[in-house]
Amino acid sequence: MNAGNGGGEPIGRLHRPPEDSSAGILAAYGSAFRMGGFDWDLLTGTMVMDDAALAVFDMDREDYDGLPESLSVRVLPDEARRLDTLVAQALKEGNEQYGAYFRIRRRDGRYQWTHTQGLVHRDDTGRPVRIVGVLRDATHELTESAARLGLDEGRRQRAGVVEGTTAALAYARTVQDVIDLLNDSHALEHFGAASLVMGLLDAGRIHLVAEGPEGAFVPGTRFTRVDEPYPMSEVIRTLRPRFIESARDFADSFPVLWPHISGLGITAAAYLPLIAQARPIGALGLLYSDRTGFSEDERTLLVALGSSIAQSLQRAMLYEQEHDLAEGLQQAMLPRKIPEVPGAQTAVRYRSARLGRDVGGDWYDVIALPGGRVGAVIGDVQGHDTHAAAVMGQLRIVLRAYAAEGHPPATVMARASVFLHELDTERFATCTYAEVDLATGVVQVVRAGHVDPLIRDVAGGCRRAPVEGGLPLGLSAEFGRLDYPVTTLELDPGQTLMLYTDGLVEKPGADLDEGLQWLSALVRRGPADLQQLADHLCDVVVDRGGEDDVAILLLRRHGSYRARGAGRFQQHVAQNDPEALSSARHMVRAAVRAWGAGERADEMELVADELMTNALMHTDGGAIVTLRILAGPPRRLRVEVEDRSSALPRRREAGEAGVSGRGLFLVDQLSDAWGVESRGGGKCVWCEFTVEQ
Repeated sequence: MNAGNGGGEPIGRLHRPPEDSSAGILAAYGSAFRMGGFDWDLLTGTMVMDDAALAVFDMDREDYDGLPESLSVRVLPDEARRLDTLVAQALKEGNEQYGAYFRIRRRDGRYQWTHTQGLVHRDDTGRPVRIVGVLRDATHELTESAARLGLDEGRRQRAGVVEGTTAALAYARTVQDVIDLLNDSHALEHFGAASLVMGLLDAGRIHLVAEGPEGAFVPGTRFTRVDEPYPMSEVIRTLRPRFIESARDFADSFPVLWPHISGLGITAAAYLPLIAQARPIGALGLLYSDRTGFSEDERTLLVALGSSIAQSLQRAMLYEQEHDLAEGLQQAMLPRKIPEVPGAQTAVRYRSARLGRDVGGDWYDVIALPGGRVGAVIGDVQGHDTHAAAVMGQLRIVLRAYAAEGHPPATVMARASVFLHELDTERFATCTYAEVDLATGVVQVVRAGHVDPLIRDVAGGCRRAPVEGGLPLGLSAEFGRLDYPVTTLELDPGQTLMLYTDGLVEKPGADLDEGLQWLSALVRRGPADLQQLADHLCDVVVDRGGEDDVAILLLRRHGSYRARGAGRFQQHVAQNDPEALSSARHMVRAAVRAWGAGERADEMELVADELMTNALMHTDGGAIVTLRILAGPPRRLRVEVEDRSSALPRRREAGEAGVSGRGLFLVDQLSDAWGVESRGGGKCVWCEFTVEQ
C-alpha cells in the first residue's frame, strides 16, 4: 500500500542503495516522501537545492540557475510575498528557525501545498549568513486533514482560498495593493469568477476603483450615487449581499446596466457589501461567465471573503490617509526651493517610507553663503512618525540659521546639538554638514554619527570619503562632547559630492560596509547627468523595497567659477590634535593657490603654519585659523589665528643655536603687514599679503 508519501513510489518498491551509503538511503527516502533539502548562502544570494527539492518544485536541474528567484515561476505571487515577509522577519528578529505552508503551481496546472522549514545560521556578530532547510510536498497531509473535517475537495479549496487570501491581505498597504492581490492570488479562479469590480464610498458617492474585464466599463459610472439602480448601490443601501443567479436575473433586476454589459458573456454575479466597523465603505462584485446559481456553502464563503476584504481595505485606506498626512508634513518641513548655486549644479531627492505613518526625519538643505561658498546638509532624526518630521523641521531651520550667521562648520554642528538637547524631546539626529568653497574646491566636512559621503569622479569612478565624526546631535550635548572634528577634502572641477541618509545603503542581511560598496558600484554604473543619477538611485531603492526614508543631495562643482567679493575659510584646531593641524594646513594650501596667490603661496603657507604652531605651543587652548580675501585695490589675502590667551606675543632673538624665537621674525619679514588684536578673553594675530588682481 502507499503509506501517504505524497504521490511518490510505495515504500515497498524503493530501490535501496548499498547498506553503507547513508547519504544514498536519505536521498532515496527523501525522493519517496517528496522531501528535499536546500542550502541558501545569504551573502552571495545563491541557493543550492538537491534533486529531491527540485522535484518538490516540479523543476528540472537545467531549469534552475542556483538563484531563489528562479523558483518564482512555481510559487503563487501572494504566497511569495508572504514567504519573503516571513523570512525577513525571522532574520530581523534573530529567530533561529522558521516554517510555513505555501502553494505552488505545477507544470500541469495543478496546485500543490508545500511545507518548508529553515534553520538560520549566524556569524559571531549575529549577522545571518546562511539558511539550511528542507522542502516537502504537503498536499496529501492537508488533504487528509480536510477529509477528517468532512470537507469535500471543492469546499476545502474554497475555504483554503479564503484563508490564504485573508492572510495575504494582511500585508496590503494601499487600496491598489488589495486590488492587485485579488487579481493575482487566483482567488477568482478558484471561485470560478472571471473578473471583479470594486467601488469605494467617497463623499457619499461610489467611486469605481476596479472596473472588471476589458470593455466592462460603462461611461458615466466612474462615480455613481447610492440611490441609483446599480447592483453596488443596492448592496450598499441594504447592507446585504446580492447573488444574481443568471443572465436573465441580471437583465430583470438591473435593466439600466444590463444592455451595456450583455455582450461580455456574464452568466452570474455576486455583489458583496464591504462593511467595516458597522458601516459600509464600498462594494465588491464577482462576475462569472460559465456558471449559474450559488450553493449555500459558496454564499457563506463569499460573504466571509467580503468581510476580510473590507477589513483590509479599511486598513489600506487608513494607511494611505496617514501616509499622505505625514508625507505632507514632511514635505512642508523640507525646503520648498533649492537656491541656484553659481559654480555648481545640485540635485536633491526625498523618497518616503511606504508603511502608513512611517515618514520620518530625513532631510536635506542647500545654503548659499557669502564669498562663493555653499553649505550642504543631510540628516536623519531618529524615528518614523510625525514627531520625527516635526523635530526635523525645527532642526533644519536652526542649522540653516547658524550656518547663515557665518559660524564655522564645527560650531554650526555643536550649536545644533545643544538646540536639539534642549528641545524637550528624546530624539537624536545624525547629520553631515559640508561647507564648499566653489572657487577653490576646498570642502570642510563635519559629521555627527552619519554615514560617510561619496565622491564621484569626472570619469564615473566613485570612492568613499572617510570623514572623522562626532556623536549624533543631541547626544553630544547630553554627554558634553561638543568638539566636532573638521575634515578637509578637495572637490576638483567636474567631481560630485554625494550626501545621503542610511536608507539608501541599508540592505537586509548586509552590514554598512557592504551597503557602501553596493552604492559605489551603483553610482559607477549610473548615468552621468546629475538629475538622472538622482532619479536612478531613488528608482533602485523603490525596486529593492526599502522601508526606510531616503534623502539624497548631489553637488557637482563647475570648473570655471570665480567668487565675487570676499572668500572666507575658518577652522578650529584643537591642542594635541595632529590630524586637525594637518587638516588646517591642507585648507590653507588649497585656498591660497585657488585664490591666485601665485608666487607668494609658499610664503603664506609658512606664515600661517608658524602662527598656528605658536598658538598651540604657547597657550593652554586650541586655535581658530581664518583665511579671507580683502577686496582692493590692492587685493589682499589675510591670515588670522585666534587663541584664548590674552598675553601678547613679542619678538625675541633666537641666537645662533636656538630652535625657537624665529616665528614672529618670519611673519614680519614675509608678510606686508601684521599685528595683534584683543578679542574678548583672548587675542588674534593677523597678517596680510598683497596679491595680484
